[in-house]
Amino acid sequence: MCCCSFDVRGKHLSEARHWSAPEVFGPRAHFSTSPPPAALLVRDVKRRDEGVYRCRVDFRNTQTTSFRYNLTVVVPPEKPVVVDRWGRVINTTTLGPHEEGDDVLLTCRVLGGRPEPSVRWLVNGVLVDEEYEHNTGDVIENRLLWPAIRRIDYAAVFTCQATNSHLVPPKELSLVLDMFLRPLTVEIKKPAEVGEGGVLTAERRYEVACESAGSRPPAVITWYKGKRQLKRITEELRDNLTVSVMSFVPTLDDDGKPITCRAENPNVTTLSMDTSWTINVVYPPVVRLRLGSSLAAGDIKEGDDVYFECHVRANPPARKLSWLHDDRALAHNATARVFHSNQSLVLQKVTRHSSGRYACSALNAEGETVSNELLFRVKYAPSCRSSGVSVVGAARGESVVIVCEVDADPPAAVFKWKFNNSGETLDVAADRYTSNGSASSLKYTPVADLDYGTLSCSASNEVGAQLAPCVFQMVAAGKPHAPRNCTLWNQTAESVEVSCVAGFDGGLPQRFLLEVYSDSAVPRVNLSSDEPSWTVRGLEWDVRHRLVAVAFNSKGRSAPAKLDDVLFRDPEKRTASEAQLGVSGVVGAPPAKLDHDDAEPDLIPNNYCKYSIDSQNHLKLLSLSNFKTVPFK
Repeated sequence: MCCCSFDVRGKHLSEARHWSAPEVFGPRAHFSTSPPPAALLVRDVKRRDEGVYRCRVDFRNTQTTSFRYNLTVVVPPEKPVVVDRWGRVINTTTLGPHEEGDDVLLTCRVLGGRPEPSVRWLVNGVLVDEEYEHNTGDVIENRLLWPAIRRIDYAAVFTCQATNSHLVPPKELSLVLDMFLRPLTVEIKKPAEVGEGGVLTAERRYEVACESAGSRPPAVITWYKGKRQLKRITEELRDNLTVSVMSFVPTLDDDGKPITCRAENPNVTTLSMDTSWTINVVYPPVVRLRLGSSLAAGDIKEGDDVYFECHVRANPPARKLSWLHDDRALAHNATARVFHSNQSLVLQKVTRHSSGRYACSALNAEGETVSNELLFRVKYAPSCRSSGVSVVGAARGESVVIVCEVDADPPAAVFKWKFNNSGETLDVAADRYTSNGSASSLKYTPVADLDYGTLSCSASNEVGAQLAPCVFQMVAAGKPHAPRNCTLWNQTAESVEVSCVAGFDGGLPQRFLLEVYSDSAVPRVNLSSDEPSWTVRGLEWDVRHRLVAVAFNSKGRSAPAKLDDVLFRDPEKRTASEAQLGVSGVVGAPPAKLDHDDAEPDLIPNNYCKYSIDSQNHLKLLSLSNFKTVPFK
């Protein structure tokens, strides 16, 4: 069957007539003479075009020539399809992602092709598998197992290639291996301000960085202090690094705890990667004081031995421990039975004076801290608030209230009164006195001589009974007698001394009072003394002052002992001839006369002189304005 012809009979070659059988090639075929050699060109070759073709050329003057051609049509296979181990078609160009250690199983399927294609696998352009097999129909498969993939396999290109002729390029499908990669490194970068020692200061804010590399996708970094996760973090990516910065304020409880940075890829089943830094936190001492654990705070009494425990927590360790009692330093004192022992304070044979506020303080390089105050109470039996015998004076028929006060902790619960006269001791009836806390009051009225004697009271509380009673001596008493033999002496321009002899005290302790009057009934000066002697100073010049001396006791004042008036003269107006005025107030002394030795130079009028009188009424010159010593008789 003729499929086509090229006729140039009676025509020029360029005007040749072309014909192509529609049922064979149709418009797909064309005979070309230029450039030589002449050839039949067939476009869009079909599989049915395959066969033996004969080319016959008829010449006008020569013998016909023919040629035979065997046309073999190569049919390319279809594009490969890759399925995973579960038979699912991979429709993307990415394979995975897979974890390190996974086995990758891929099956490349190729349909059709004539002649039969070969199907092979290449990894990164290197042939790794060219064994294939027939499946049902025209399907050819090549199964590739890539075991235990490693980090270096990341981004590897797996290519399935199908080819059946060198005339056409092979059909292929490439997949890029995607992987989840675990972190390779994790490192904590300590703050620069901590120095080589890595010491942190409590209650100061620090920023600590943690770097992790090698993870894909980037590692997730978490921070822990001990077992507690920290939340205050910021994160950034730098090249292949994940950098996490954690901000925290260490406390004293953080000393010795590990700061852990954990880098992990949540897509990877392998364990995370950790690194830790055990922090050294320095802080001032934390001090807590408590009574010895074997002691009951409410059960301490005089004579007991006690101890205090000072619990100190410090970094660096405390180098000094001190004790305080009522805000005063309490030193080691064996004589006072105060002992320091390590972090304990031992008090032996405590007394009531041991009560009060106790504290301890500790010092280290970070500072000094004082502990809580511990209020320490020592219970003790009652004792008299005032020492010695108290004298109580009362006239016959006079009622007096005697108050017996004791010191006790806890307060006295029971009081007892007794009366003793001439060796006979009697209990005072309880209805004759009242008690209130640490005091008891007895109303007593002596009516006869036998009612004067000794009253005593004693108390008791839960600690015990009073060892020595409080004693009151009842005496018949009245107002004291006035002082006698009062004398003014040693008078100067500024002062004068007054001395008296004490009179009868009225049976009670007495004191003495000197009052100085000028022109009113109110004393200008009021001087009291245990003895009847006084020194009067600071009175006005050229004013006559009246002196009154009295004795007084609990019953009242005595009659006054009147003294001579005293007049202090202005030194600028006083002359030697007036010196006699300065001693005119001496009571009971003869008038003094000044004799001048004629052998001595005369005194210059109006010169200032200061005199004194000794106990023998001798006048002595104390000073002269011209500083010249002059003997006097």
